[in-house]
Amino acid sequence: MKYSFKIKTLGVALMAVSILSGCTSDFDKINTDPNSLTEDQLDPTLAGPSFASAVYAGIHNGSYSSPGVDDQGTWGIATGILSSTFIQYLNCGYGTERNAFVNGYEGRGWTRFYTVAVPALNNAIKASEGNAEALAILKIWKVFMYNQMVDAYGPIPYTEAGNKKEKVPYDSVEFIYEDFFKLLDEANATLSGSAVTTVASFQPNDRLYAGNVSNWRIFGNSLRLRLALRISDIEPAKAKTQAETAVAAGVMQTNEQGAFFKASNITPNNLNMIVNSWGYTMTASMESILVGYNDPRLAKWFAPIDTGVYRGQPIGGLEDQFGTTKFSAFNNDVMGNGAAGNLSESKNIEVFMASENYFSRAEGALNGWNMGGSAQDLYEEGIRLSLRQWGITDAATINAYVAGNTLPVLPNVLTVYPTLDLQDIPVKLPVAWSSAVASQRTQIAVQKYLAIFPESWESWADLRRSDAKIIYPPLNTDNNDAGVGKSLMKRIIYTTNEYSSNKDAVADGIVKLKGPDTGGTKLWWDTK
Repeated sequence: MKYSFKIKTLGVALMAVSILSGCTSDFDKINTDPNSLTEDQLDPTLAGPSFASAVYAGIHNGSYSSPGVDDQGTWGIATGILSSTFIQYLNCGYGTERNAFVNGYEGRGWTRFYTVAVPALNNAIKASEGNAEALAILKIWKVFMYNQMVDAYGPIPYTEAGNKKEKVPYDSVEFIYEDFFKLLDEANATLSGSAVTTVASFQPNDRLYAGNVSNWRIFGNSLRLRLALRISDIEPAKAKTQAETAVAAGVMQTNEQGAFFKASNITPNNLNMIVNSWGYTMTASMESILVGYNDPRLAKWFAPIDTGVYRGQPIGGLEDQFGTTKFSAFNNDVMGNGAAGNLSESKNIEVFMASENYFSRAEGALNGWNMGGSAQDLYEEGIRLSLRQWGITDAATINAYVAGNTLPVLPNVLTVYPTLDLQDIPVKLPVAWSSAVASQRTQIAVQKYLAIFPESWESWADLRRSDAKIIYPPLNTDNNDAGVGKSLMKRIIYTTNEYSSNKDAVADGIVKLKGPDTGGTKLWWDTK
């Protein structure tokens, strides 16, 4: 199949690029316009707009300003109702908080990825032919956006995604990871040996780094470190090599090197558009940690229900179980819609924070890897960096938090519902560095969990890998599949459309998954 599409301008940065191909026959519904752009018409002038679309859709954001492309509902469903709920960054009030897949929510992110992000990336690659630096950056972004999907679903269409055929095969997780490292090798070799400082074709459209070659090279190295940690249980020797290679080549060390998508009125921050309007609230798990640690980020993220009083909602409550009980909303000054109603247009989107690299390096140091510092020093610097990212700059406040010996607390909701099963607080360690290695690993996981907030796709994957006990189990479950129940969801199930239109490929994908198509089947790298 071959598709054509309309070009739509999204401000100075984003152009909704045409959908030229797809993964299932459902994509036949896409309109054909005799005046639209076709694949053979792609040229270098369209590389930047195509890349811009791949980045924005690749972080699961959408805009009503791009009709026919997407809207912020994809973030609300693919991220808010799924990954953010699974790891209790927020409470959504939907069945997924009880580990149920309902209303086809598992399909929204999948469909938008393969009908918007993937075609846009493929178009950018086609339009960038002959531009080595541009192609290197696109390889890095390909790894980033596919990594989130493979870690969410397991085997997925990858090698032949966008092959213009109705039937698209699934690749295994281990095969895709092998290709990830190959692409990162190629990208780093190109960018590290180039005299080019800025990719001109990307500069006006790249809302992450404005085409800056050095920043993209560091982003790629940081991504390599992330993936090295992911495979550390299944391929420890390779993980060590990849992690040390990443650190030696240079990973993010300052907040300025972090990846934050610059929001605009055309490319808004979807989280800020809908967290409060959709009724998302603070969770009991987040409250327990943040309040117990006297975490200065608490007031940045959430609003008290009364002066100085925060209340998180437990995950997994039955429908209407808490009635009209008030729970802490996201803080409008930082996370919500904002007093002026335009925060979603000015609050940048967290894509990859520099602090994550310090916690990954700290864990690597405990593994015996050469991470360029001691585990404790890296851990503490990661905390400092995260606090500063959120505007906490007072040295005394930062030092007091790093050295803090307070513990997470029982959630405030117990004052209203004292019989809830929340007495066993998951995190039983302070922030201050422990003398026991097992405790140190948990401390790293806790602070990494906080530092990655609100980017839940990576946090969900990392929590599955580490199995750190950070969050409460759901109060109730609607999913009795093996491996699910009240445990952390292991993956997202395949979409019904794939079963109807790409059935044989799905069946092969399930074989490669090595388990049933349920939320309880662990992925290849999830061995604990």
